Formats: sequence, C-alpha cells, structure tokens
Amino acid sequence: MIRSEKTRIRAVLVLQMLGIAAAYYASGRIGLLRQVGVESSVVTPLWPPSGIALASLLYLGPRIWPGIAVGALLTVMTMSDGPSFWGLAVAAGSALAPLCSFLALRAVGFRAQLDRLRDGVALVFLGAMGGMVISATVGTGVQTLSGALPARQFWPVWSAWWAGDAMGVLMVTPLLLVLRRFRMPRMDDRWPEASALAVVAAAATVVATRSPLSMIYLLFPVLVWAALRFQLAGTAPCALMMSVMAVVAGTDRVGPFAGHSVLEVMLNLSVLNGCVALTALLLAAIVTEHNNIRHETEVACEELAALVEELAPRPSAEGWPDGRPSGSG
Repeated sequence: MIRSEKTRIRAVLVLQMLGIAAAYYASGRIGLLRQVGVESSVVTPLWPPSGIALASLLYLGPRIWPGIAVGALLTVMTMSDGPSFWGLAVAAGSALAPLCSFLALRAVGFRAQLDRLRDGVALVFLGAMGGMVISATVGTGVQTLSGALPARQFWPVWSAWWAGDAMGVLMVTPLLLVLRRFRMPRMDDRWPEASALAVVAAAATVVATRSPLSMIYLLFPVLVWAALRFQLAGTAPCALMMSVMAVVAGTDRVGPFAGHSVLEVMLNLSVLNGCVALTALLLAAIVTEHNNIRHETEVACEELAALVEELAPRPSAEGWPDGRPSGSG
C-alpha cells in the first residue's frame, strides 16, 4: 500500500514535469512569433516561458524544476542546429533564473494571492527584475564567449534579453496566479461592467498602439478602472492584452513605433510594458489590501459589539437589575 502510494506520487510528479515542459516549449514558440534582431542576436520583447516557469514553481514548489529545464532545453534546441555545450548553458541559465526568483520570493514571505502591496513589490523587483538578470547574463555571456556576439554588442543584447524575460514574469505570472483561484462568478450586475471593461480595454489598446498620434496614455485610466473594480482579476488580463498588442504593433512598426530603429522600438516597448505591469500589479495589490483591512475591521467591530451585548447587564422582568419590584421598600 505504501509502495503504491509512492508510485502514484512519483507518477503525478512526472506528469506535472512533462506538462510544464510542454507549456514552456509551446509558449516559447508563441513568443518567437514576434522575435526581433538586436545587433547580431535574436530576442523577443515578451518571453512568456519565464512567467510560466515562475508561476509553476509558486504552484508546485522547486521539485518540478527539472520540467522547466527540459522545456528550456527543447526550446533552445529548436532555435539552433541541435544540442551543443553552448545551448546547454543557455538552457541552464533560462531554467536557473525562475528558480532563483522563486527562492528570493519565498525568502521574503511572498504570498501567491498578491493581496498585499509588499507581494506586488516583491514580484516586480525580486521575481522579474532581479531574477531575470541571471538568464540575460548567462544567455548573452554564452553568445559572447562562443564568438557569436561581438563584445561591443553585449549590453544592447543583454538589455533586450533581460527586458523580454522580465516582461514575461510581470505579464504572465500574475494572470496564472489569478487563474488558480478563478471561480465562475454569479450572474449579477457586475457582468455588464466586466463586459464593458473588456470592450473599452480592447478599443483603447488598439487606438493607443495603432494610432500615429501617440496616445499611449489611454491605457492607464482603463487599468485604474480594472484595479478599483476587479483588482488583480481585472488588471492581469488587461495588462497582458495591452502588452501583446503593443508588441505586435512595435514589431510591425506602426502607430507610435513607426520610424524608429529596432533598439528604439525595444526600449519603448520595455518602458511601456513595464509601466503597464507596475500600474496593474501594484494598484491591484493596494486596492486588495485596503479591502481586506476594511473587511477585517468590520468583522472585528461586529465581534466587539456582540461581546459588549453579551457582557452588558440585563434588567429583570420587573425592570430592576436586582429583581426587586417597582415601588418596594
């Protein structure tokens, strides 16, 4: 019985690893659909596998890290002529980065609910900006050491690599953390508002990313609306949609990205996606934390009122605390 239980646990773990490897590889293929050339290297403005890898670690713990490594290796092999030492090094860096992000988040007491401002700040600065330094450094360093990338081009490629990985964490990880707790809401008066938010977000993003008038600022009132009314469940999908549509417009060189060089487009996309992610994540965390504090305060007041009512002296049937009838001597 014990052996069969251990076998079942191991089988589940293997299936989880295979699923994560497949998700990593599939999302990598999707990310490569919008690749751009920076100097002599190919990078992506948004790399979803980094977000999937970190979310998987937050869900299941570090034991599924081999699945991430397999997915990274398969992705690197499809981008090159086959397995090689340099490809193994790049895959190792890509798998090590989310693991280090996870360990850093766990060290500061990160909660996957993202219901505190400190959790949002930790995900931004430790999970995305800090941890993805490893994958960018290893990947760019390997290309430089192998001779595929001149040393003078190290920093432009490093910056683009780091930005793509960090944006993958900021855009994809919060959405996956929301989906973990997703429950189909009841049909109430919030459905029309949610539908209106989706329509307005799509329309505003099309105008902001496709119009030559450079109206990028239209995105932020929509994010504020989503955060105030729906918290992370509203801002995470909106932010991902805005980022994807911005990447498509940037790689097509249309709207506010027309007439710019590749480096300028990458810089603009990095700044835009970073601002969108920061606004969505941190504002949603602030609103959620405020709502939780208000709810806890209301519960505490109700409990205090019930306690006072229970301890308060009650008058007798004749109206006197000591039970003596009215008018007695």
